[in-house]
Amino acid sequence: QVQVVESGGGLVQSGGSLRLSCAISGSIFNIVRMAWYRQAPGEQRELVAVLTSGDRTNYADFVEGRFTISRDKDKNVMYLQMNSLKPEDTAVYLCNVVDIGGYESWGQGSQVTVSS
Repeated sequence: QVQVVESGGGLVQSGGSLRLSCAISGSIFNIVRMAWYRQAPGEQRELVAVLTSGDRTNYADFVEGRFTISRDKDKNVMYLQMNSLKPEDTAVYLCNVVDIGGYESWGQGSQVTVSS
């Protein structure tokens, strides 16, 4: 199994930047997909960005080129660099990892608050 621990949330002004980190441990060689999701109060959880084991990336339309998902394979850490943040980006951000057997691991969530 895979374990994930997030860090890096916080409060930032509109237009600012934050970087979220997701430390990954356990059976990392079985990982086939990594992703960031977010959930705002009263809203459904939504996909933000995906990174596959083949290093292909995909982003939600609302990202509009502002976020970058990446991975440091030496440190086993996944990142979400968020630039030009907007108040509507305020949410709890969660990292998600899927292994070859389809088992999903979720982080504890990081609060990101963007003030106007």
